[in-house]
Amino acid sequence: MKEPKILVTTILVLGLAIGLVFGGCTPAETSQLKVVTSTSLLAQIVERVGGDLVDVVNIIPPAQCPGHFDVKPGDIQRLAEADLFLLHGWQGEMFSQELIASANNPDLTVVVPKIDIPGSWMAPPVQLEAIDAITVILSQVDEKNSSAYQKSAAELRGKFEAKEAEIKAELAKEDLASINVMCAEMLVEFVEWTGLNVIDTYGRPDSLTPQVVKELVDTGREENVVLIIDNLQSGQDTGAGIAEELGCRRIILSNFPGGFDDTETWEKAIDKNIELILEAIAQ
Repeated sequence: MKEPKILVTTILVLGLAIGLVFGGCTPAETSQLKVVTSTSLLAQIVERVGGDLVDVVNIIPPAQCPGHFDVKPGDIQRLAEADLFLLHGWQGEMFSQELIASANNPDLTVVVPKIDIPGSWMAPPVQLEAIDAITVILSQVDEKNSSAYQKSAAELRGKFEAKEAEIKAELAKEDLASINVMCAEMLVEFVEWTGLNVIDTYGRPDSLTPQVVKELVDTGREENVVLIIDNLQSGQDTGAGIAEELGCRRIILSNFPGGFDDTETWEKAIDKNIELILEAIAQ
């Protein structure tokens, strides 16, 4: 009579083992908030405030100008499956309305974070306000995890404030106000934040007619411009000809985390920009 009992026990154990094996292959239900962002400026904050509670997909490559972005079928599918779409509301994001319509997702929440401080998103004051604005949005869309978002945001804010203080102390060692520069207009607010004296700005490559270039060069000579600052995303070689005519140095900065290698966070991206500026003025 022992053999049947052994057989039954063996069958039960095997059944349990098989259940565990195949059960482990079943896709697990996820409660993550699915978020799509238009740029890496938004994505890196959402990822760090949301942590494991969010699944973030960014659609515009960080080295590319938003105004030159072409929507792909995969972007439409991502938005069709998303809970939240965050974008800046910039003119360069005109593609967004067509993208939203094509996704045909009635459950999608579309929000532009409210930023009261004007200026470049690379500047610390704007980043700090962006953390607050994005935290409010995540907490409203996913109320049950509001306290977790707020806790992570407070920690992130502390890191950004520390980075701002560190950079200010580093920049204070230099007499940046006495250094005359010209820069791409997409960078002007960030460059002014560093303390450099911006004499003039220029637009994208297609806006630089021979007459415009001549006027910029003339101004550069009159004002003793010693540095030309190009923008990676809006034409990284736009100011090359101006720098050559003036015989001055030229650098390329990024307006987005991830534009350069190993700059996926805001701290790394701004560190890279500051490093390039300080190296240029030390020459």
